[in-house]
Amino acid sequence: MSKRTLILLLALPILWCCHKDDNHPWDPSWGGKEEPVDPTPEKAEAKPRYVWIDAAANFDDYGNSRENIKADCRKIAQTGFTDIIVDVRATTGDVLFKSSVAPALERIDRWRGSSYGWAERTATFDYLQAFIEEGHAAGLKVHAAINTLVGGYLCPYGLGTQGMVYSDDAKKDWCSVQNLSTGLTNCLDVTEGYGARFLSPANAEVQNFVVTLVGELAAYKGLDGIVLDRCRYDDSGLQSDFSPASRAAFEKYIGQTVGKWPEDVFAPGTTSLPSYLSNLQRQWLTFRAKTIHDLVEKAAEKAHSVNPDIKFGVYVGAWYSSYYESGVNWASPKYNCKLEYSWADASYQAAGFADLLDYIFLGAYAGTTGIHGSSEWTMEGFCKLGGKRLAGAVPYAAGPDIGNGSGFENGGQGKLMPDIVSTCISNADGLFIFDLCHIKMYDYWSDLKSGIDAYLNTVK
Repeated sequence: MSKRTLILLLALPILWCCHKDDNHPWDPSWGGKEEPVDPTPEKAEAKPRYVWIDAAANFDDYGNSRENIKADCRKIAQTGFTDIIVDVRATTGDVLFKSSVAPALERIDRWRGSSYGWAERTATFDYLQAFIEEGHAAGLKVHAAINTLVGGYLCPYGLGTQGMVYSDDAKKDWCSVQNLSTGLTNCLDVTEGYGARFLSPANAEVQNFVVTLVGELAAYKGLDGIVLDRCRYDDSGLQSDFSPASRAAFEKYIGQTVGKWPEDVFAPGTTSLPSYLSNLQRQWLTFRAKTIHDLVEKAAEKAHSVNPDIKFGVYVGAWYSSYYESGVNWASPKYNCKLEYSWADASYQAAGFADLLDYIFLGAYAGTTGIHGSSEWTMEGFCKLGGKRLAGAVPYAAGPDIGNGSGFENGGQGKLMPDIVSTCISNADGLFIFDLCHIKMYDYWSDLKSGIDAYLNTVK
């Protein structure tokens, strides 16, 4: 063996030890042993579980009793829910929080057992603040919801009316105008049927009013989130809103005057889309969706300007295929809705507002026989399609109405609750249950706890 070869052989161990290995960078203190590997897999974070607390339906329990608020917040947390959404602006438009622009709720129409009538508020404590404090003490996050574009309520059974649009004559100009077969009619003059009376989404004063309400809520110390409910056109669907404010805003949007109003848009009494849509009608549908989009954007900016840490979101019905009737495109602007729906175009797609939100709540309001499936009007289908339409723009929670949906009306559906919990929470980013009053009325506490516990066992 040559002297040169011998030197190379003796040097190889030194070269090998000094060679940089990506897995084991050279370290004088390293003894050649493998780094220990933690065998415990990373835990999945449990998804949030929300329960909604409607103002009217729960008023008898909470309107005048902070003790009831305290007791039920504890029970909600013990059941496994993580968050409560407290309705603090009822369909009358009156509020259960401190506001400089909206009237305080003094009475509310509600069912109690088998009777319907007024309930009076005699307590003076701050309703929202009580829920924030008692909810946090129980370990819950607390979100405030408002019925956004409403201003009053026409009650059934001749009970009467309530709300600012009835008590303040000047607010009639704020109201939605319906395109009925009998002609254009302010919703306050519609006496057939009962329910909430909606405001015009295109009215600048209405928009400022809504934004002010959101700012007042965002200023509440400790409030975790704000949710807009009924941030849409009124219940008459395509017949709304043909108010002077809406006409002016629409003509500005399209850059021209509409010759015959409302006939050039929709004939009086139109409740469904014609088989062929004119360009003007498509522009009208997009204008309505953009009007809601822009209001949501203004409200979100206001909330975050007052409190950068507060969450802001909306509740919508998950039935996207017909939600254009309400003037709402809750999808991501990335969702190409025009490929699926003939009434949509590129401008309608751009009016999607999911990317403006911190979270969104989808009402997966299928009946008792519609838990599983792939289409709308099944809970699973609503959840999956919701994810497709939101396209990752925002986290979403979804779930059913367990008191009013088909088959739920008379209770006795406790055995379905574990399956409902599993189906909704596994196909969405969180669980959403409407409403607390139904949980209490039909004693679904243990049934929901069983479903939530089973879910939590999968993420331990």
